[in-house]
Amino acid sequence: MTTLSDWLAAQHVDDALKSVVGTMAAASVDIAAVLRTAPISGQTGLAGQTNVQGEAQKELDVVSNDIVLNHIRQNPQISILVSEELDEEVHLENQGRYMVATDPLDGSSNLDVNVTVGTIFSVLESAGGLLQQGTAQKAAGYAAYGPATSLVLTFGTSTAVFTLDDAGVWVLTADAVKVQPASAEYAINTARERFWDAATRGYVAENVAGETGPTGKRHNMRWVGSMVADIHRILMRGGIFMYPLDSETVSKGGRLRLLYEANPMALLIEAAGGKSTTGTQRILDVVPTGIHQRVPVILGSAEEVDRVEGWYARG
Repeated sequence: MTTLSDWLAAQHVDDALKSVVGTMAAASVDIAAVLRTAPISGQTGLAGQTNVQGEAQKELDVVSNDIVLNHIRQNPQISILVSEELDEEVHLENQGRYMVATDPLDGSSNLDVNVTVGTIFSVLESAGGLLQQGTAQKAAGYAAYGPATSLVLTFGTSTAVFTLDDAGVWVLTADAVKVQPASAEYAINTARERFWDAATRGYVAENVAGETGPTGKRHNMRWVGSMVADIHRILMRGGIFMYPLDSETVSKGGRLRLLYEANPMALLIEAAGGKSTTGTQRILDVVPTGIHQRVPVILGSAEEVDRVEGWYARG
């Protein structure tokens, strides 16, 4: 049995970076424990606040953010925290080498119906400043709180999956994961079809046509509405996740946040052999303009992403 500690010890990165990943893994254990009993303790409702995005915060959004912040404060290697739940970055007393950008509880709107939610995080060198391209990430990961609690990590070269056991130990359950290059599953919110651009409409129409269309195969649409849940499915069995720019989100630049949603997920998927794009450029090459910047997100199986990019190239 290989534990997270064993796996980290074997990675060719500095000990400080390993400790940052370990901190986020420990925070995820605590968040998982809180989520398991949240319906009993009555913590699934709204907190009566909104975050910087103008979204209503669940009580567990706030609790999860506090858990992450408390763990990070204890690691002298971390000097800055950027969180979806905080208007501004937090500069810690520590003068550590690294900064963490995180969505402490992705998909929290699904909490009331017991759907998989997660914690997403990105690690960068703090000396590079707050607004670094995704290619500068030193590590990325997410925890998925579902039937089993999973932790997915990368240092940029391969992607590994861990499962939380009964003793609270992360056990390696899949190493060097590879995203299938082609797939017949796609994830998109079809309720937004009236807002889609021509490229998105064209790609989805090909899929709907199934074996009678140009792909020559039947496709299935899968949409959880929790990014972590959708990406975890794609990582494990292939597919494509799409939250493209559309007529309603264009004024904001997109729907999902670049620093702590798009970039870490793109690094994880690319390290597993998949691809990522905004439709017009690789997500990891986008130059950030703000800590809560939004971008279009399309990522997953390489051949499917290529098809979408082909539609955008048509203009």
